Amino acid sequence: MKCVYSYEEPITFSILIISFLCYLLPIAIASFAEVGNECPFTYSEGSGKGPKEWGHLNPDWKLCETGKLQSPIDLLTGKLQVQPNLGKLKRDYKPAPALVKNRGHDITVRWKGEAGKININGTDYELLQCHWHSPSEHTFNETRYELELHLVHISAHRGIAVIAIVYKYGRPDPFLTRLFHHIKTINGKEEKHLGMVNPGDIKFGSRKYFRYMGSLTVPPCTEGVVWTVINKGFEANARPTQPLDGRPVLFYTPRMNSGSF
Repeated sequence: MKCVYSYEEPITFSILIISFLCYLLPIAIASFAEVGNECPFTYSEGSGKGPKEWGHLNPDWKLCETGKLQSPIDLLTGKLQVQPNLGKLKRDYKPAPALVKNRGHDITVRWKGEAGKININGTDYELLQCHWHSPSEHTFNETRYELELHLVHISAHRGIAVIAIVYKYGRPDPFLTRLFHHIKTINGKEEKHLGMVNPGDIKFGSRKYFRYMGSLTVPPCTEGVVWTVINKGFEANARPTQPLDGRPVLFYTPRMNSGSF
């Protein structure tokens, strides 16, 4: 039987509330997003359903164990190929009606109308939704941060590209501040209308970014996902980092600053 993603228990809001009250400063990443599943899996090692066991829970999820292009990864600045010719990440977002929902494993904002797009190597990827992971899934030189936002995009040919913004404690984030009241009042797994939400209010924080080919960070761990990581630099639902297996990680920086990270 094929499964559609879900999780066993709702996310704990007290953790989110503490994070928001302490405030968060974005460090950005571009990444990919999740899909939903009726077959339970968890992020808890030792539960029998944690990340190390995902590949055994369902035959369709075997890539979670055998895949060679898995995500997330640790981004090591000492092992990068600097590529100024990658060019700036092009985004064209606009306000659209949106809903917020507690999916059990995360909090998701889903746009109902056209909320804009990003362009990577000449391909447009339309924005669908965003959601959060705590702690961050990607790490930087083995450092993990408090929270990671994933902006999920899809192309006309069903290709996936994600922008992930990693947060640490710091100044208030305008996008999170606006959503905080709605998030803390959600009951169960209901959806709540947010009105018009502008994804352009999300701060990327830097023009520099990492790029590599990876996978979904949840089962079935499908590979071929374009990750663009922008480095500005609650019940846990973050997958451990995965081996690079020889994959190149490219780094874009404007030419005038190409020698610094």
